[in-house]
Amino acid sequence: MVKANLRNLSKMDGSNGLVTGEDGVVRCAWHGNLPDYQRYHDEEWGRPVVDDIRLFEKLCLEGFQSGLSWLTILRKRENFRTAFDGFDFRKLAVADETAEIERHLQDPGIVRHRGKIASVYNNARRAVDLARERGSLSAFFWSFEPTPTQRPAVIDIAAVRAMPKTETSTRISKELKKRGWSFVGPTTVYAFMQAMGMVNDHIEGCICRAEVEQARSAFKRPL
Repeated sequence: MVKANLRNLSKMDGSNGLVTGEDGVVRCAWHGNLPDYQRYHDEEWGRPVVDDIRLFEKLCLEGFQSGLSWLTILRKRENFRTAFDGFDFRKLAVADETAEIERHLQDPGIVRHRGKIASVYNNARRAVDLARERGSLSAFFWSFEPTPTQRPAVIDIAAVRAMPKTETSTRISKELKKRGWSFVGPTTVYAFMQAMGMVNDHIEGCICRAEVEQARSAFKRPL
């Protein structure tokens, strides 16, 4: 789950994980009413993604987020995109990894963690193989979408807090690791599932929950 930022809340009931913004709209509380974080919550988080490059980006950025706040990564996202060729994994797969890693380690605009940076290039090569095997990354990831019976009947704050990882995220993590991917533990993968819209973890009462459900209903799953 995107980590909560509880600063600058105009009105919050800590027991239910919801916050009323200055615009009078009730949302999940974790964005803390910070404008950029709120836009991410409203316009992106949980909405289904099919594009392979966007999926690769999201998974890489969730790996960079490990041990940090998502807000830190979000505010550096454009820098990451510039540094990593827009996360075009086919370009990254054939790059001079050694030279690129050293270049990235001098870039203050991103998270300068050698292991996480190297993981992008490793995972890019693995992504090329996986897309070739399955037709697309999208087809692979969406094949794991949980059924309604595998999800809590009600998505409230207690349900979300109880799911830092799930059986599905553990299965995906194991499949990726078997194929040589790195920085794809079950918790990282579940955050990726939330971000890409494989699950809708907007809390009941959040204005975005129904919107995301509608988008997911209309979304054409890849074959």
